[in-house]
Amino acid sequence: MEAAWFDPDCARCARLSAHLAAVRRLHPHHHARPVPPFGGRDARLIVVGLAPGLHGANATGRPFTGDHAGILLYATLHALGFSNRAHAHAVNDGLVLHDCRITNAVKCLPPANKPTAAEVATCNEYLAAELANLPAGAVIVALGRIAHAAVVGARRLRARDFPFAHGAEHSIAPGARLLDSYHCSRYNTQTGRLTAPMFAAVFARARALLDGAFA
Repeated sequence: MEAAWFDPDCARCARLSAHLAAVRRLHPHHHARPVPPFGGRDARLIVVGLAPGLHGANATGRPFTGDHAGILLYATLHALGFSNRAHAHAVNDGLVLHDCRITNAVKCLPPANKPTAAEVATCNEYLAAELANLPAGAVIVALGRIAHAAVVGARRLRARDFPFAHGAEHSIAPGARLLDSYHCSRYNTQTGRLTAPMFAAVFARARALLDGAFA
């Protein structure tokens, strides 16, 4: 039996569960629960983020929807043909992903956007199940160091063999690649650590790989 990709009622992390309960009291209209992956199970491009944002995925119930980080992500995906529109506002906004799925290393909103190592490890079971049977020629884009480490851990690989660096590329399975990018957070984009061309270059490489240009 296939291991679960996602549990909408997961409460394994006491700190995260308590935090979500507090958020639901303050924001009763927010989703404020574990956020599921978005996109088809057979998608060849898998984008792995860190965790839901307070007024983004945690509010809307869809990864990178409604917050600053999603602005650059969805615009980039649209420009390269991975989505039917460049903006994400709500789960009913008509946005559709093409051959792409977006998920997170941690499915619940962490306090201050910082999950603990134990919380990442606990949630890694879901990511491992999600990445267990990658389609042929799959490409994973990890947004940030924690997402990168979560992917490496989910694939049961040695961390020292797969160092994180923006633009780095790793072979993680026969025919499958892992690409690294800085996270498209407000901090990274506003400080210039991550620019739109830098981000686009990573996804352009993903598109080239998916189109058969493994080189």
